[in-house]
Formats: sequence, C-alpha cells, structure tokens
Amino acid sequence: MIFIVVKFDVLEEHRDTWLELTKEFTDATRAEPGNLWFDWFRSAENPGEYLLVEAFRDPEAGSQHVNGDHFRRGLESMRPALSETPRIINADIPGVDWSRMGELEIS
Repeated sequence: MIFIVVKFDVLEEHRDTWLELTKEFTDATRAEPGNLWFDWFRSAENPGEYLLVEAFRDPEAGSQHVNGDHFRRGLESMRPALSETPRIINADIPGVDWSRMGELEIS
C-alpha cells in the first residue's frame, strides 16, 4: 500500500473550519475504489496543525488519486487557508490494513 502522512499548518482564521473546508475533497477521496483510509487529526499541542493520514491500495490507486479532478480542486480550496507548504511522508509498505500493536494487546 501507499501510506501517506501530511502535516498542514492552517491560518488562524481557518483553523475551526478546516474540516468543513476539506469535506468535499475528503468525501471524494474516501469514495475512490483504491482508497483504504483518509483521516484528519488535529494536534493537541498546536491548534493550527492538522495531520492527514491516508492510504491507497497500490501505486496505481495513488496515481489515480493525484490525477483526479477532486484532487486539483481540493488543493485549490486548501491553498488560501495554509500558512506554509505542507510537509509529507510517503512510503510504499506491505499490507493493506493496520497491524495490531503487540505491546499493548488487549485480550
């Protein structure tokens, strides 16, 4: 799978509406056949930082995502709300789902 984590630094005036601003993009991405998950999180330490954790089945699904019309529209809707260029980690890893954390196993 293609595993991606992106940090977004959002301008103060858009912090409380970020999830609304990205809703169309989020919904369209989640509907892609190759999308495994697409989840937003907000930093507990920095209210202006949002973290996007997403995964796609394979490189082809990732390519279809970044070449889709909703991807382009999503970037354009986000751009005016950002204080800096987002930071990204993108890795090709085995599997298509989360693994269980053995160190904290609940029986």
